[in-house]
Amino acid sequence: MKQMKNMKRLWMMRVIVILFALHSSLFNVQWSMFNGQWSMFNGQWSMVRAQKLVVTRDNVMAGRTGFCQPITATFELRNKSLRKLVIESVKPDCGCTAVEYPKEVGANDKFTIKMTYDARQLGHFQKMAAIVSNGSKQPVYLTMRGIVLPEMVDYSGTYPLAMGELLLDKNVLEYDDVNKGDEPVQEIHIFNNGEKTMRPNVMHLPPYLSATVKPETLEPGKGGTIAVTLNSDKLRDFGLTQTSVYLAKQLGEKVSQDNEIPVSTVLLPHLQDYNEFTKALAPQLQISTTEIDFSDFEGKTKKTAEVILYNTGKTTLKISSLQLFTTGLKVTLDKQSLEPDETTTLKITGFAAELRNLRSKPRILMITNAPDKPKVVLNIRL
Repeated sequence: MKQMKNMKRLWMMRVIVILFALHSSLFNVQWSMFNGQWSMFNGQWSMVRAQKLVVTRDNVMAGRTGFCQPITATFELRNKSLRKLVIESVKPDCGCTAVEYPKEVGANDKFTIKMTYDARQLGHFQKMAAIVSNGSKQPVYLTMRGIVLPEMVDYSGTYPLAMGELLLDKNVLEYDDVNKGDEPVQEIHIFNNGEKTMRPNVMHLPPYLSATVKPETLEPGKGGTIAVTLNSDKLRDFGLTQTSVYLAKQLGEKVSQDNEIPVSTVLLPHLQDYNEFTKALAPQLQISTTEIDFSDFEGKTKKTAEVILYNTGKTTLKISSLQLFTTGLKVTLDKQSLEPDETTTLKITGFAAELRNLRSKPRILMITNAPDKPKVVLNIRL
């Protein structure tokens, strides 16, 4: 009997030890994976999301260049996680390629990596670089391609802008001081800097715009012209009209911000014919300034400026339209109608973060019934 009691005690002690061990492992041990970390505390499961490195396009056609004329490819990436991304290195496959990259990237932030090939060998080239970071278990590879020619004309001055392999001299269209019935034309000069034939075309044209491309087929290393014509009779409103069209390299190409071309048109109002007598009785606008200095926000997120408007004429001055060419601005006007010798204040607020990211110059358009100043443009200096 005594021996059986001792055996029972021994088994009970073993059970207690096993239960204690299980308790410790369940509540204090963490199981880890590279793509996610599972942990259990106090009986509750939680998931800690790991780093995730996303590349928009890992293979970039850099285009053509001349012998010993370095060429650069830019890759867009994103840290798609809730923690800081740390890039340990970006290693090119040869000493002929230099790389530029940030060491750290904030949670969910976008960033770029640049690869520059020294172009010391003629012909087609393909260069790679490996990204080593805490954002992926295996290295992420980037590839740049292009052609090195014996002689190459530098088109950076003629075609300073790029939409992939399609170079162009402008990516904003502005039709200023248009009168009803006018049909002004804006031209975009383009150049095929790739290695495949292109069929450039302008998409999402509104009824008041038309476009022709010459030549219709653009061979590699060749240039062309896109003529965009405005039919002002089809504009509905005076003042500022804005839209966007999209330049595609091939038929059926998708619309995106990368190939967007903003278009702005200023249609002047029709003013009554003034003779010497009636003009002397007309409203006259005097304005304190047309240049607004937002070049220094002094570390603040926004800045406000004031412009004084004064009617020096003999009849009522009417401000029929007040429009913004871009985002990043807010305007308030005390009065839209001014009697003779009356003044009002136009307040302009600029927002630093938005103004820094604009593609076109910020301006404010004012339409009035003053014969000497039917259109007034306030320029924002950044």
